[in-house]
Amino acid sequence: MKPDFEFGWKSAGLGFLASFFLVLALLLPQAEANASGRLVEFLGRIKASDIDPAADSCGQVEGNPPAAKLLKGGQLVGYAFLTNDIVDSTGYSGKPINIVVGIDLDGKITGAKLVEHHEPIVLVGIPLAKIEHYIDGFVGRRVLDSSDASRMPVDIVSGATVTMMVIADSMTQSAIKIARSRSLGGGAANTAPQTVHRTIDQTKSTVETWQALLGDGSVRGLAITNKELDDLFQRTGNAAAVARPQAGDPNASFVDVYVALASVPTIGRSLLGDAEYERLRQDLKPGQQAILVAGDGPYSFRGSGYVRGGIFDRIELIQSESSIRFRDRNYRRIGSVAAEGAPDFPEIGVFVTPDGSNLDPGAPWRFQLLVQRATGALDKAFVTTGLDYSTPDKYLTAPVSSSAAVAPTVTSAPASAAEQPTAAEDDEPPLWQRMWQARKFDIAIMLAAIGVLTGIFFFQDFLVKWPRAYERIRLGYLAFTLFWLGWYEHAQLSVVNILTFFNSLRGDFRWDYFLRDPLIFILWSSVAAALLFWGRGAYCGWLCPFGALQEWTNRLARWAHIPQVRVPFWLNQRLWPFKYIIFLALFGLSFGSLGLAEEAAEVEPFKTAIILHFAREWWFVLFAVGCLAPSLFIERFYCRYLCALGGALAIPARVRMFDWLKRYKECGSPCQRCSNDCPVQAIHPEGTINPNECIQCLNCQVLYHDDQRCPVVIQKRIKREKFLALQSSSMVPEPKRKPRVLVTVNGREPSVEWKPAASQAASTEGENQ
Repeated sequence: MKPDFEFGWKSAGLGFLASFFLVLALLLPQAEANASGRLVEFLGRIKASDIDPAADSCGQVEGNPPAAKLLKGGQLVGYAFLTNDIVDSTGYSGKPINIVVGIDLDGKITGAKLVEHHEPIVLVGIPLAKIEHYIDGFVGRRVLDSSDASRMPVDIVSGATVTMMVIADSMTQSAIKIARSRSLGGGAANTAPQTVHRTIDQTKSTVETWQALLGDGSVRGLAITNKELDDLFQRTGNAAAVARPQAGDPNASFVDVYVALASVPTIGRSLLGDAEYERLRQDLKPGQQAILVAGDGPYSFRGSGYVRGGIFDRIELIQSESSIRFRDRNYRRIGSVAAEGAPDFPEIGVFVTPDGSNLDPGAPWRFQLLVQRATGALDKAFVTTGLDYSTPDKYLTAPVSSSAAVAPTVTSAPASAAEQPTAAEDDEPPLWQRMWQARKFDIAIMLAAIGVLTGIFFFQDFLVKWPRAYERIRLGYLAFTLFWLGWYEHAQLSVVNILTFFNSLRGDFRWDYFLRDPLIFILWSSVAAALLFWGRGAYCGWLCPFGALQEWTNRLARWAHIPQVRVPFWLNQRLWPFKYIIFLALFGLSFGSLGLAEEAAEVEPFKTAIILHFAREWWFVLFAVGCLAPSLFIERFYCRYLCALGGALAIPARVRMFDWLKRYKECGSPCQRCSNDCPVQAIHPEGTINPNECIQCLNCQVLYHDDQRCPVVIQKRIKREKFLALQSSSMVPEPKRKPRVLVTVNGREPSVEWKPAASQAASTEGENQ
């Protein structure tokens, strides 16, 4: 009689069900609305007054770039537009961050509404109110006013800096294009005023000292002390930041930054030296400029964003209404400043402006520095400061009247800027390649960890014969998974990843969206391969940070002698299906609304416990603790009964290629040792292993070879010992024999003859007679 532990799902049924959902995901229609249709759809969800208090209705969407008229009593008061219709506002999720923005006839932003996003950092716990508060910081900004161009919201959301940059850039650049295309606030669509344009004089190339460069303005400095930093945060009105003043001497330096336009021959040759400057000059493309930035003090102008995301999130160049940010591909580290008398800076770098950025060296620009201060475990406050830079007149050519040099003609934007890459995007590597390049070290560690786990599975028959060594290897690997993979790298898979993948199959599927997070991509690729080889256990049992946290929690509870509860198998069998039900509910919900399904995926405590380190609202923390606490008494309680991700991975478990878990014919009849000792009760009382529930912990394989615990092996050991004992008893040594020496008298050598002691005695007795 075969065990009935599959709750009605046979192999064919599982394959059909998985195939059905896959085909359904591929065939369900998902029409991609055009630009104007998307704007109309979002405008139907909000009120006109939400984006312009002076408006009472919206007109039709028209023009290029597309925008809807904002009306009051039938009179035009402004325009409403969708950021992604005009510029590329794609975030790290691979999906656009859609914001409806209102702009009045003076070119001033009157309101903005976040209507759609799929950013992981927001989905995992950052309150939406913080994002909306940041967006509201743009209200009142005149996008064509150069004095407003550098005014950015200071309440940047901690942990979502890059997402905030996407929002800021998309709102600013799209508003500028709308203002120019509609001639708002003095902007003109296709004309520019006559201006005086000056370029760098390449004929002047001398070498100056550090003091000379400071004296004529070739190098500009920004120095901030601890007290001055406190004053900056005081002016922001952020009470949490004010309550945490900078530690140390108030007059001590917080940061000293020096900036210079290194593409000017004299400045570049003086600061970099002849050889380094020549290399830089050869690398510069027409229209590109190079800026040297040198810093000292405890605060780094580079930050950590360029290490993990390839972006320098603390510095920015602003000229007129345009802003320029740098990525790792634009950066070159410099060892020291070559100018005579220059200080010894710990941080020096040359930043080359990206293609198409059009920094005018003959016009003033601003170097802006973003300064952050921790206000909590994960919360930070931000403030911006900076310095103004103008190239000294002696390095510029004579003034030339030109209208096209400074204000290039604005051409009509496509219906969706995301569909038309810029020239800069054509020349630079895709974002996913830059992300992989920036995280080489992390990728190497991840690949090594996958290799180690593969080795454990391939050589399991050897490892499990050494129970103590194997236990240490497993616990060590789980510690690595929890601390490095989970709490440090935040590489925790989620059912949201599955929902997003299937949703992308229904729409505009692009691999580069999924390649943007190297560790998650490698992890998913490894899980996909492991599902074919061994089933869900490779991830659930070894690579899931929350699973590792549960197992370590249970280990600590056992060491503390907390009583353990064994769930009766009949009840355990009826609790298994809950995780499948949760997954199928989320999967079905994602067909109707991916956003709603992502919100419902909060049933996973991974985000609170692993990604945010329990630093979240109390109800999320309480829920996560509630999912984790039962693991003190029931090992991997959440994994066994509630994990939607585990349910999703378990569905294809029966199509695995290998079944390397060895069993004896006596397993389950009558022996129940493996069934009783299985940590997740994946072994049926009759001895069969349920692959849908097995986490490949190899505990049963340790028992399989243990001659002290497995009854089958114990019997073999006892028989072997009896046989050896019997064999030893049959090999009793013969009585000790004494040699008898026979001496011949015929001139031969003496010889020794061995006889048994009894025969020797009889012989001696005969001779005596």
